[in-house]
Amino acid sequence: MSEFAVPCLFGLEGPAADELRRMGLDNVRAENGRVWFSGDGLACAKANIRLRTGERVLLLLGRFPARTFDELFEGVRALPLGDYIPRDGQFPVKGHCLDSQLHSVPDCQKIIKKAAASALGQVYGVQWLPESGALYQLQFAIVKDQAELFLDTSGTPLFKRGYRPGHVAAPLRETLAAAMVGFARYRGRDAFYDPFCGSGTLPIEAALIAHNRAPGLNRTFSAQAWDAFAPQTLWRQAAEEARSLEYPGPYHIYASDIDPKAVALSRENARRAGVAQDITFSVADALQAPVPAEKGVMVCNPPYGKRMLELDQARALYRAMGARPQAQDWKRFIISSEPAFEQFYGRPASKRRKLYNGMIQCNLYMYF
Repeated sequence: MSEFAVPCLFGLEGPAADELRRMGLDNVRAENGRVWFSGDGLACAKANIRLRTGERVLLLLGRFPARTFDELFEGVRALPLGDYIPRDGQFPVKGHCLDSQLHSVPDCQKIIKKAAASALGQVYGVQWLPESGALYQLQFAIVKDQAELFLDTSGTPLFKRGYRPGHVAAPLRETLAAAMVGFARYRGRDAFYDPFCGSGTLPIEAALIAHNRAPGLNRTFSAQAWDAFAPQTLWRQAAEEARSLEYPGPYHIYASDIDPKAVALSRENARRAGVAQDITFSVADALQAPVPAEKGVMVCNPPYGKRMLELDQARALYRAMGARPQAQDWKRFIISSEPAFEQFYGRPASKRRKLYNGMIQCNLYMYF
């Protein structure tokens, strides 16, 4: 059994842990910014293919004190890197340091790279490693003088589902969009509506969740090339299990935007995601168009401004949204970086939750 860490956006640790538990994975526990679980190659494949709210899946190679460069070098050199990285494997290094005596990331990268090369050279009896084969991305974290070294099994981050090669300004990360749909408890039974759809991330994630379709089925992962750790049979088994859990639909999902180019892009992204048949897109002003049903779940990311003029426009938009009588029978879940959102919207939220869209602190305001 190996240990795995799943980094996630702050505020999404709980949803990510719940997902892993529903997969039946062992020893799931959450901490700030990441979730841990234990398992084998099949567990790794399941997590990569099915996680909606995690950023990547990291295999823990080891932990050790790292107060000096010598300690860092010897700690890395003592790890069983040869159990995972073959003679021709590529092993670039990246990571971060926090509250530690070793605070220079570039210097730590060089030391770890040198130590890993020394360890692998000794295993394979060579002085030079070609690094011409599969990718084995090493990732380190040095926090309070304690080092952790991981192998990144995902490669491309999990939020890059593959359906959104294009996007409009200020896109919502797919993992955050999936979490917002989860907080709204949307499962496909009610109507779903996003009146500010942008590039379509929220309605597409809603459709994937309604179908219970694993977000990673149409992409590949670094560890699929690691035969010593996760042979292809495990990945096929995990994918087949994920497909067996899908629901057929149909679903009533509506999305609109005032920008025709955004709507066209959303349609194309929904087609790539395989959910175009589930979403009705339209070009519409969110403040003028009628809501698509008497009631349902509205989840949206309305525009917000950074400069004063844009900020004033965003606040005026919040006031107008709160004054719309047609939306009062809908459950509403609105994300905003405006600290005084409730004041401008005109009423306090039933509940709020702090989230981060990248590095931007936001709140999800929930109206039941």
